[in-house]
Amino acid sequence: MGYYHYDEVFPQLATLLVVAAQSWRVSAAVELQLNVSALTTTVESDWTGVYYSDAAPLLLGNDGGTSTGGFHAWNLDDETPSPWLIPLSPAGLSCSPPHSILRAFSLPELTEAESAQIKVLDDDKGVYFFDLAESVDSPQISKLGEAEDDVTGLAVYASSRGSADYLFVAQESVIGVYDQSFELVGTLALVGLEDIEIQGLSIYQAPTEKYAEGAVVYAIEADGDVAGFGVSSLENVFEQLGIASNTAHDPRGQDHCASLSPICKQCSGNGFCSKGSDVCACFAGFAGSTCDQFQCTDNCSGHGECVGANECACDAGWGGLHCSFIVVEATYETEANGGDGDDPAIWISPEAPEKSRIITTTKSTAGAGLGVFDLTGKLLQTIYAGEPNNVDVIYNFQAGERTIDLAFAACRADDTLCLFEIISNGTLTEIPGGIQPTVDDYSVYGSCVYRSRTTGKQYLFVNEKSARYFQYELSSTANGTLETTLVRDFVGGSGGQVEGCVTDEDNGWIFLGEEPSALWRYDAEPDSEEPGVRVAYVGDGLLNADVEGVTLVPGKTADEGFVLVSTQGVSAYNIYRRAAPHAYVGTFTIARSADGQIDAVSNTDGIAAVGNALGPDFPHGLVVVHDDSNELPGGGTSDESSFKLVSLESILGAEPLASLGLLDEVDAEWDPRAERV
Repeated sequence: MGYYHYDEVFPQLATLLVVAAQSWRVSAAVELQLNVSALTTTVESDWTGVYYSDAAPLLLGNDGGTSTGGFHAWNLDDETPSPWLIPLSPAGLSCSPPHSILRAFSLPELTEAESAQIKVLDDDKGVYFFDLAESVDSPQISKLGEAEDDVTGLAVYASSRGSADYLFVAQESVIGVYDQSFELVGTLALVGLEDIEIQGLSIYQAPTEKYAEGAVVYAIEADGDVAGFGVSSLENVFEQLGIASNTAHDPRGQDHCASLSPICKQCSGNGFCSKGSDVCACFAGFAGSTCDQFQCTDNCSGHGECVGANECACDAGWGGLHCSFIVVEATYETEANGGDGDDPAIWISPEAPEKSRIITTTKSTAGAGLGVFDLTGKLLQTIYAGEPNNVDVIYNFQAGERTIDLAFAACRADDTLCLFEIISNGTLTEIPGGIQPTVDDYSVYGSCVYRSRTTGKQYLFVNEKSARYFQYELSSTANGTLETTLVRDFVGGSGGQVEGCVTDEDNGWIFLGEEPSALWRYDAEPDSEEPGVRVAYVGDGLLNADVEGVTLVPGKTADEGFVLVSTQGVSAYNIYRRAAPHAYVGTFTIARSADGQIDAVSNTDGIAAVGNALGPDFPHGLVVVHDDSNELPGGGTSDESSFKLVSLESILGAEPLASLGLLDEVDAEWDPRAERV
């Protein structure tokens, strides 16, 4: 999932725009190869920083591991015992799973300044900027330009005084070098490993013992289970780009801020003093003529008390952003399984509802495959699949002379369509033709399934991060071997990164999530040329990024039922009506259970739901969601993922939704195997 975020890249861009304006441009962009000079050992990573020091220059990097989360520091000049390894011996700092706190650490000692803690609220090809002038007004965001591919990292190379700076822009395995007008000067293609993906650039442009002209550092993934941080020497790079190098750069030598701070006692230290005026401009969360009063967004949505600067004490049953989310608890969680889960599916048993199963994905290389659980979260089976991202169930598929159920997933290891038979007891087995190819140079990501009510044909949807969707018809030979045929190729949404999708077979729709921006609806029939409909968008006051998993709760008619969407950035789920225009119903989040045995859901991704009565624990339906940080009851975090099982009744039956009679619209006897052509 991820990933650059505007708030992480704007500061560099703003710096870029305030330097002097002379350019060392060449007539055409230069294409160079940049060797990966060194690697750390395996770390789950996506961002970097550097610390300037004559004695011990440091590479700083985050650790996204669920049990080791925090960040590390390595000496940039350590000798390498092999071409690709920096000896670890890092200073490591771990942070317990998400607490929405900004922390500051002193360098090089790496000790936390606890007084600096600040509590905060929980892609595309564009590069954006805004002015860093001191102000309490919302910044005006402008687009600087557009790179050739999705932007995964940004860094500024500071030129010598009187010259313009340059912007390094990571785009998977290539770093573009741009001048201050966002004209491409040259590209640096990373080499030395297979299928390199990088993000989170930083540049160390002072000389070190090992890197005479500095180095660029980044988080890296590549074939061969390479995951960690990489370093590339910048030796001879600038000469070939026609850029004057500046190894005399010293970040401590820059002009310091004025000694007179605009933050003053007159404004209680909570705002800017206007020069020559008694008027205070208060920081967010403060109000009053001297900024001495607390203020909360939307007055805590009427469901809590404002007890600090944008800090709400929420009423019982409410939480999340400004107390605007309904809070529910999980009934069960799955046993820990797999290092990097993503998406679940619910298979409804033809024998008895309580024998239904939950199927989950593990998309990491280690433990890659599908897991099968019962309705109490007990792990019953794992089966290998090539790093599947999303999983969905196909009912009553005619494979030769047999009518069977199938599990379908997009497998990222080899960019194939993976299918498994689900036998009557819920066990997954391989099936002839169960691995189907896509097309060359296509990187599968998300997926979902669709059966046409017009023709009865079964289809598979698959997408890649670029938002290019393929629709395949699934069929079989007379002997039951599966086959696929590509029948449709289209771009979904506005072209931003996509993943989750779900189809509404009764209405002939596919809903898809464009992670940074919106929920969309398209016609699911392969011959459709109708444009997409934007159902909801980030910035409408209701939907938050990233828009990840999407699922459908069928109703008693095609106009009843609900679409549920996971919003990763706030660890919550939006509910929309199935019928157009898909009115917003509410938002819920999943908290720690009252007995402390099941942790809260954080950084959520995939979601699946059904309204069927599935036994005594779920008489009105079940919702299963991905939980990124699997916190343990006794403290600490598991290295393996879990999924939470939530009663649909606890969501739609919670106030204020209960008074709307939403549960009455859900089809508790929905039969996914019924003929609907």
